[in-house]
Amino acid sequence: MKIDILTLFPEMFSPLEHSIVGKAREKGLLGIQYHNFRDYAEKARHVDDEPYGGGQGMLLRAQPIFDAFDAIEKNNPRVILLDPAGKQFDQAYAEDLAQEEELIFICGHYEGYDERIKTLVTDEISLGDYVLTGGELAAMTMIDATVRLIPEVIGKESSHQDDSFSSGLLEYPQYTRPYDYRGMVVPEVLMSGHHEKIRQWRLYESLKKTYQRRPDLLEEYELTAEEETMLAEIKEKND
Repeated sequence: MKIDILTLFPEMFSPLEHSIVGKAREKGLLGIQYHNFRDYAEKARHVDDEPYGGGQGMLLRAQPIFDAFDAIEKNNPRVILLDPAGKQFDQAYAEDLAQEEELIFICGHYEGYDERIKTLVTDEISLGDYVLTGGELAAMTMIDATVRLIPEVIGKESSHQDDSFSSGLLEYPQYTRPYDYRGMVVPEVLMSGHHEKIRQWRLYESLKKTYQRRPDLLEEYELTAEEETMLAEIKEKND
């Protein structure tokens, strides 16, 4: 995958040189290039200006971003504008982006964008209903969530198939050694070696956690007959 990032602060992206994303770059599975659109500003490196009609704050000018965008070698990329008013990012969107060969992220700053910048983009995306000082942190989050889904990045595909939200449910509890730590012991079913019972326990616990913490996820989740029975039992015990 090829990723280009238009930003005023390329130095903020140093975390992408480490951990899973960094290893993906070392393996040649991922290439990331940063483009400081201040370098393309025609007017004394000024990238912002006052909005026409008056108002608070400064807007990013179209010219530097258009010129930076034009300088990128690209072939039909997905172009993502980080915008608090955009569609909210989620796991399904990360899975969608992971299928792309080229992504371009445009990171905003100041009060907002000249509206004409949006003619460059295919997607306007937000992390959630809050406002950050700039789009860099949002872009890093989206890139991390997306890159880990690329085949071979984290080794086995099954490593992320059970993640929270990947299945539509929150992930079940997990344990590792030691068996007994400060009086807290691992559930016996996980020590049984009985794969079917372990599967049932994990499914039940996943449904329970989802019902208790994120019941909204169950509104669109299609339950199997087994899951309907489990959820009915969970509701009876919790209500």
